[in-house]
Amino acid sequence: MTFAVPEAYDRFMGRYSVPLAPRFADFAGVAPGARVLDVGAGPGALATELARRVGAARVATADPSEPFVQACRARLPGADARVAAAEKLPWADGSFDAVLSQLVVNFLRDAGAGAREMRRVARPGGVAAACTWDRGPGVQMLHVFGEAARALDAAALRDAPAGRCRDPDELRALWQQAGFSGVETEALEVEAEYQGFDDYWAGFLTGIGPDSAYCLSLAEGPRSALREECRRRLGSPAGAFGLRARAWAVRGRA
Repeated sequence: MTFAVPEAYDRFMGRYSVPLAPRFADFAGVAPGARVLDVGAGPGALATELARRVGAARVATADPSEPFVQACRARLPGADARVAAAEKLPWADGSFDAVLSQLVVNFLRDAGAGAREMRRVARPGGVAAACTWDRGPGVQMLHVFGEAARALDAAALRDAPAGRCRDPDELRALWQQAGFSGVETEALEVEAEYQGFDDYWAGFLTGIGPDSAYCLSLAEGPRSALREECRRRLGSPAGAFGLRARAWAVRGRA
């Protein structure tokens, strides 16, 4: 499994993370003049939206993947893009007015440490916010694939490492345990368009994330069967179609 190929990530999840970014930034209350950190920035979907609001010079990004950091630097000249893990951020205490993490905390080795680091680098009274995709049917693209895979193989995706912090109660508890005050959660909804079924299926051939990794692990026969089961569950679309996705977001004050 990988998340470190910017172009592949953009094709698979970027069509959701890009429209999610402004909704998430609104939820966090990011306004002009703020100094903002994007934790786990990936290739820069959220960072680009933050730069649009506050200017690239007031945006910093952290990601453990060198290719993603290079992508952020290319897309946002002037931003402070660094190779760093969420659990050990290379900035001083109280450096930022707002600290955001989009679609990352459920993949951290230590989500609690990541949340505490976000609180540490936020100024007193500053906001920190995170969001993750819904764990159930809220992300239609992944839900259809997962249900199709398990219909053909009951053990499919059993060990996929993406189950934590994917509902509002878990996110609220994570933020409260990290010491944030005024903790609130909210659902954020987006929709992505596909040119056709092949456009949908191509995302699962990128190697991005646990679902795609599972798909690529299959031999040709089982993979073809999975493809057709996904097509059937999507209603055998003959042309363009859209799919919805719901993220849960949490915010609090340092």
